[in-house]
Amino acid sequence: MNKQKETMDSRELGLVLGQQLLNVDDMHYGMWDNNLELKLSNIAAAQQRYTDALFADIDSLGLEAPKVLDIGCGTGHILGQMVDKGYQADGLVPAPGFAKLVNQRLAERPQSTAKLFQIPFQDFPVAEYKDHYDVALFSESFQYIPMDKSFDILQKIVRPGGRIIICDFFKTANDGDGGKGDGTFGGGHRWSHYQEVISKLPFSVVKDEDITSLMSPNLVLVNDLLMNTLAPAGQTVGRYMRVNYPKTSKLVAFLLRKKFKKLKDKYFTGLRSQETFERYKTYHHIVLDVPEKK
Repeated sequence: MNKQKETMDSRELGLVLGQQLLNVDDMHYGMWDNNLELKLSNIAAAQQRYTDALFADIDSLGLEAPKVLDIGCGTGHILGQMVDKGYQADGLVPAPGFAKLVNQRLAERPQSTAKLFQIPFQDFPVAEYKDHYDVALFSESFQYIPMDKSFDILQKIVRPGGRIIICDFFKTANDGDGGKGDGTFGGGHRWSHYQEVISKLPFSVVKDEDITSLMSPNLVLVNDLLMNTLAPAGQTVGRYMRVNYPKTSKLVAFLLRKKFKKLKDKYFTGLRSQETFERYKTYHHIVLDVPEKK
């Protein structure tokens, strides 16, 4: 039997780099304000502020052990904290690399009864979990799932009186304008489309907070890391290869020229900045309540 070759997607690469360079386990942005100094050593604290804001939305339901589905749970860092808090929490993540990390976290918590669904949310077993969850949580994962499919499933698996939490960024009206930095940041549904869709659904909007200004400072740190640390390091390695292994260096540069150009254009132009993010993305903390049945 041939062993299936494991591959690494861009989000998994981001996690590995985050762990190695920043000593963080979360995939999401951190939440900043004037009370937290903007520096790399504070990223973990900023990320925990974000996580605590999500927990406050769950705790405000007043349930002793809420049933929560963490959709797109990444490494399972938030899922593990929910288990520690006594939530009846399940996770969902399609990527095998992430699923392995989540299972490792859950194995460290023998008291946990958490299930991990290693499937796309579009394939969630709706019939088995009808009206099952008190809360469905999207932490920077809503953007990866077709919006109509998400809400179709959510209306079936979140019980009446339950809650949907979406914390994610969306595309602004400037997206696609061809301006400097357009396309630098991928991901996100169009904000205008979300507003149109949600206006036709029966949910009660408890919160819709634009937190772009609290999240975008992350890009100051990331852009500085890219331009002032990783770029010079890459140039140094490149010079070493050209001097010591000129033929190999030329061959690699030729074979991977398109990938190198794509990486350079996306990450090393200085355009992954706070200003670019704020022009093309709007980050929202949204809480929707599912109406009780009449």
